[in-house]
Amino acid sequence: MRVLVTGHRGYVGSVVAAVLRHAGCDVVGLDSDLYGACDFGRVQDDFPSFDMDLRDIEFTDLLSFDAVVHLAALSDDACGDIDPDLTLAVNHHATIRLASESKRAQVARFLFASSCSVYGRQGTELLNESAAVRPLTHYARSKLLCERDLAALSDESFCPTFLRLGTAYGVSPRLRLDTVVNDFVGSAIVQGRIAMRTSGAAWRPLVHVEDIARVCRAMLSAPEERIRNESFNVVPEEENHRVIDIADAVIEAVPDCARRLPKDAADQCNYRVDGSKLAEVLPRFSFRWRLAKGIRQLMAAMHNAGLTAGDWRSDRYRRALRLRALQEQGEVDSELRRHHPVST
Repeated sequence: MRVLVTGHRGYVGSVVAAVLRHAGCDVVGLDSDLYGACDFGRVQDDFPSFDMDLRDIEFTDLLSFDAVVHLAALSDDACGDIDPDLTLAVNHHATIRLASESKRAQVARFLFASSCSVYGRQGTELLNESAAVRPLTHYARSKLLCERDLAALSDESFCPTFLRLGTAYGVSPRLRLDTVVNDFVGSAIVQGRIAMRTSGAAWRPLVHVEDIARVCRAMLSAPEERIRNESFNVVPEEENHRVIDIADAVIEAVPDCARRLPKDAADQCNYRVDGSKLAEVLPRFSFRWRLAKGIRQLMAAMHNAGLTAGDWRSDRYRRALRLRALQEQGEVDSELRRHHPVST
């Protein structure tokens, strides 16, 4: 199977591309490489690729593919808040254009990286894919708009599937420290404390980045009639955690570490999700990672890499900070387009 992976040089994409290649897929990437100086260890970057902005891909570029795994996006709430109109242009309009051109090029499968953040503030009830959605951020709204408009493209020749990813964590060649588990582990290692931004009462569904990649691989071979125009919560059983419990799990693993709680700081997003639908459609699939194991993996990798407090605070591993730095340095314009071609 020949697969286009958009965002293949990102935090999730670099793992997805490697896992798909290992599974025998002919992988081609697409990435404007905004995070090219953000490596964490060795990046496998020998994939053939379109070194371009997602917004510039053409119909003729897509003619040879059997499937698209679409990961490229302004990747979180902080990035989405830089410019709401830009978030809509990149995350929504560019996605639907890519899907429309993919359908015209007779690409059969389109895996879309959506997000469990579409559920917004819900409380403690387990939510399945038919639950009410209450997106609170520009990022989450863009994901929901994509699901709606991709569904309208679905037919017997074009199979869009929506993977509502839990909060990702774990080691990647393009590490992020702006996701909750990774941030807490990095803070614990370099500072000996976790300075929490909220009271920690909110729930988060978690999924390891490698398991996200393995779900993508499994979905590419799943029967189309089972996954066409369907949403799936991508979260292992029992991997909904309160933020304060995530912090305590890190403290238990990192010697001489403490946490500091703010006063009266509530988290707006709060949701627990049910991943049983995925298990029904992929009965042979099993998640390999749980939180405690992922914390140990992150600790070992950060120690081996010699992560410093300066690294942890810097824009190297924080996407919104990196994008703002690129703008301030004149590397990208106000629409996050590079002033200079991507070097290969």
